[in-house]
Amino acid sequence: MLVVEGLTCRFGAKAAIDNVSFSVTPGSFVGVIGRSGAGKSTLLRSINRLSPVSDGRIMFGSIDVTALHGRELRRWRARSAMIFQQFNLVGRLDVLTNVLMGRLAEIPSWRSLAQFWPAQDVAVAMSALEQFDIAALAAQRADLLSGGQQQRVAIARALVQEPDIILADEPIASLDPRNTKIVMDALLRINKHFGITVMCNLHSLDLARSYCDRLIGMASGRIVFDGAPAALTAQIARELYDLEANDVMDGASMPQPAVVPALGEVAAA
Repeated sequence: MLVVEGLTCRFGAKAAIDNVSFSVTPGSFVGVIGRSGAGKSTLLRSINRLSPVSDGRIMFGSIDVTALHGRELRRWRARSAMIFQQFNLVGRLDVLTNVLMGRLAEIPSWRSLAQFWPAQDVAVAMSALEQFDIAALAAQRADLLSGGQQQRVAIARALVQEPDIILADEPIASLDPRNTKIVMDALLRINKHFGITVMCNLHSLDLARSYCDRLIGMASGRIVFDGAPAALTAQIARELYDLEANDVMDGASMPQPAVVPALGEVAAA
C-alpha cells in the first residue's frame, strides 16, 4: 500500500503541495483532478522523488520512500514508473530501444551504453509492444511516430519496468479524442489485467469519472475531495474547478470505455 503522510513540497516560499495525506490500496485506478496549478503534477513527481519533498513522508509497504538514496532510489523509480505528458522518448532512437530503457535498473550500465541488451529483455520489450499493437514499429525512429503512438511506446516502457505503481502525468493532454481513448484504454488494461496500481492526473472530469474508481481532487496544493466518482457532485466540481468548470464538465465528446479491452487489442475510435 502507498501511504502519503503530511506531504509538503515547497519551491521557495510557495508550497506546491501543502500537508497532503492519503493512502492507495494495491490495484486501484486513482484519478487526480483539479484545475491547472493545483499541484497534481508535483504530487506524482514527489511520489517518484523527481520533485523534492520538504516535509512529511511517503511509505510503500515497509519502505520509507522519502529516505531513499542512490541505488535504492533508482530501484524505487523503476517500481513507480512515470508516464509524462510529453512522452520523454529519445527521438533519434528506435522504438524498441526506447522501450528497453525501462530495463535500465536491472542491467549493468555497460550493456545499455553498448546497446547490448539481454535476449530476455528484448523479448519482454517486444511482448509489451505487441500488447499495444505497435510491434511493427519496433525498428522505427521514435520521433517519426504520431503522438498517440509515442504515448503507447511510453506506456510499454513503463510496463517493462515491472512496476508496482504507474504514475501518469496528464498522459493524454496533447492527444485527439481517438488517441485519448486508445491511451486511456491501455492504462485501464494494465490496471485490470496486471493488477498494477495507476495514479493518473487528468484535467477532464468526465474522462476521470469514466475510467477511475477513485478521485482525489486538489486545489491550491491541498486535497479538497477524496472519494468515488459518483460522490463528486456538480456543485463540488464547480467549487474544485472554479472558472474552468465548464471546460472540464462537458462530456459530449468524451471517449467512453465500453469494456476493458483484452491484452493485444486496441479500441476502435
